[in-house]
Amino acid sequence: MRRFARNTSLTLVFLLIFVITLIGQSIAGYQYNNQELLQHGQPATTYADFVTSSDFLVDVAENWQSEFLQFFLFILAAIWFVQRGSPESKKPGDEGVGTDKEQLVGEYARDDSPRWARVRGVRLWIYSNSLLLTMGAIFLLSWFAQSLAGHVVANEENAQHGLPAESWVDYALSAEFWNRTLQNWQSEFLAVGAMIAFSIYLRQRGSSESKPVGTPHHTSSVESE
Repeated sequence: MRRFARNTSLTLVFLLIFVITLIGQSIAGYQYNNQELLQHGQPATTYADFVTSSDFLVDVAENWQSEFLQFFLFILAAIWFVQRGSPESKKPGDEGVGTDKEQLVGEYARDDSPRWARVRGVRLWIYSNSLLLTMGAIFLLSWFAQSLAGHVVANEENAQHGLPAESWVDYALSAEFWNRTLQNWQSEFLAVGAMIAFSIYLRQRGSSESKPVGTPHHTSSVESE
């Protein structure tokens, strides 16, 4: 157990932070939601009702989909585009998916390579793109969940103001939906771009996301090895 905790500590730390912040968001959101209800003369809801409501789901899914879109696009772009000097990028000249020998697939696979890396056909293609496919699937599911929950919330608000209900398609094409969506996307893309650029000139000793402190600015980590 101690070895497992040490070998997976980075994942476990972020999983713990995620759980803590999600619980914190649910508590703060629950209190804020009840304040809003009381101000409008409506009875307060229970915590269980709130965390299973569309109001809570839309806020959670809205952030999840933007995060996974960020990683999906970064993984995809990093195949074909480079930034010289950034440890977040391959070195110039290494653009593309690489050869089978470089990727250790097929007849070039090692004895301890994943099983699907040693085969050909559909299984190799799926495994070769499994990270991108998984990130893309989670993004689409989160985006769809956000749109469904947001649609319910929007129609609840329409009913409160005596307005007719709108269809899911109308909501998914509405300015309200895309305002909520794009304000998250732009911040994610800015953060990724800043990380790529800052890591050329700035360092954090001991972090795998940084080049060694003494590495020249124009050299990436892989070039200095």
